[in-house]
Formats: sequence, C-alpha cells, structure tokens
Amino acid sequence: MKNITDIFFDLDHTLWDFDKNSILAFEKIFTERHLTIDTNTFIEIYAPINQACWKLYQVDKMTHEELRYERLKQSFDALGYKISDDEIDKIAIDYIDFLPDNNELFDGAIEVLEYLTPKYNLHIITNGFAEVQVRKMTNSGLKNYFKTITNSEMAGVKKPHQNIFKHALSLANVKKENSIMIGDCIDADVRGAMAFGMQAILFDEKEIHSPEEEIMVIKHLLELKNIL
Repeated sequence: MKNITDIFFDLDHTLWDFDKNSILAFEKIFTERHLTIDTNTFIEIYAPINQACWKLYQVDKMTHEELRYERLKQSFDALGYKISDDEIDKIAIDYIDFLPDNNELFDGAIEVLEYLTPKYNLHIITNGFAEVQVRKMTNSGLKNYFKTITNSEMAGVKKPHQNIFKHALSLANVKKENSIMIGDCIDADVRGAMAFGMQAILFDEKEIHSPEEEIMVIKHLLELKNIL
C-alpha cells in the first residue's frame, strides 16, 4: 500500500448504515399512515428485494423509477398487504425524503476517517442518486472528509462499469495505481475496481462472502488502520 495516495469509498452499506436508516424512515412512514404494518417484519422482506432490484439497476435492467416502485410493490405483495399504486408512489417519495435525515453510520466510520484524512485524499464513488447521497453525507457529518463525490448520474454509468472509476479518478486527478476502492459490494465495488486496474478492499461486515485469495477483506472499518 506504499504507493496509495487516494482512497475511494462506497457510501451505502460501507460508511452509511443503509439498513438501520431504512428502518427509521419506514417507521416514520408506517406510524403516520400504515399502523398495522410491523416495521421489522417489513424490513426482513424488503431488504433482500431491495438488494435484488439494485443489482438489476446497476446493470441497466431496471430504471430509476422502476427501482423505487418495484422494491416497494414486491415487498407489500410478499407481505400480503393490499395497497394502491398511488399509495406506493407516495411512500416511495416519502422514503427518499425521510431516508437522508437519519444519520446511523457503521461502527468506527468517523474514527477511521479521522485516521485516514491526514494521510490520504478521500473520495466517494456511489451508484446512489446524487441529491439523496449529498444529503446523507451532509446530515451524517461525512461530507467534510471527502475531496470529491462521484455518483452514477454524473458519470453516466454505474459501478461496476469502468467509466465510473475513470470519471472518479479524473475528478480526483489521480492515477489508478495510486488509488484503492473500499466497498461492500463484491461485484460493483471490488471486482469493478479491480477490472479497471485499481486495488480494492471488500467490507464484509455481515460475513456473507466466501474467502477469495485475490480479494482483501475487512469485517470492521477499524481494520483499515492496520492496512493503510
């Protein structure tokens, strides 16, 4: 890691705890209009459906609008909860509005950023929607640690497409051999970066991936202190 000058982080599920913040957003929505829905039960159904929809979105098999609708429609159908399309659209809007107001980060996130900031230039590469991601970073206190933020809307492609990494490195004015990507998605973040020629570290907090010899893995963000 001696040649590394710039570190590129994913945001959701890597620094910003998407699952915890989703629970808070849905709790607010259901408390206001759908009191019979148990939020924890809904999240158990929603989380894997959301992940599946995001995978389709990442490879352009689902649009932005379809993602927002389908992850909710499929979840309510699986729950057996009857709800109109108009109400699903309303929840989709409220969810995106409420979600960035919550500030749960992964354990050690701020501590490791404080450790890394004097030593490296820090950046974000995210497939999330631009306006929402900036609100998340601002409200959670993350924004000031990062010199650049690259999102899929400005790059015109999503991770793992190599052009989003190319765009991010151009924005940061750094070479790929001096850069490293850290994220939770083995395909979008890690394999995408490695295919582009960057080093990468997989953040596998839930230990869902089998070990692979060529992929460096951390289970807690503070492990980065021993690597970088």
